[in-house]
Amino acid sequence: QVQLVESGGGSVQAGGSLRLSCTAPRHIAWSAAMGWYRQAPGKERELVATITSGGTTRYSGAVEGRFTISRDNAKNTAYLQMENLKPEDTAVYYCNVRRTVTPTHNVWGQGTQVTVSS
Repeated sequence: QVQLVESGGGSVQAGGSLRLSCTAPRHIAWSAAMGWYRQAPGKERELVATITSGGTTRYSGAVEGRFTISRDNAKNTAYLQMENLKPEDTAVYYCNVRRTVTPTHNVWGQGTQVTVSS
């Protein structure tokens, strides 16, 4: 079973910052998009941000301008820098690695809790 190594997260006050990281095995990260989704209690999982192996990024409207996704292909690691956090950002954040070319895969991390207090 493929394991993604997630780190970061925790509890901060509104306006604070956190950084998430996600490391994948090399053969999983290669030519794959990496990113984060989040799920708040009682809500469906939603896109936060993704980045392709070529560096193309995509953000949800709720986080654009506050969050920055990046990746280090040499380390097979993606980062999510979260600034100006709001209570509505509170959720479990899941790393995702997805390759749409053969061999395809869609791998999820175990999730990390982010809690923002007002």
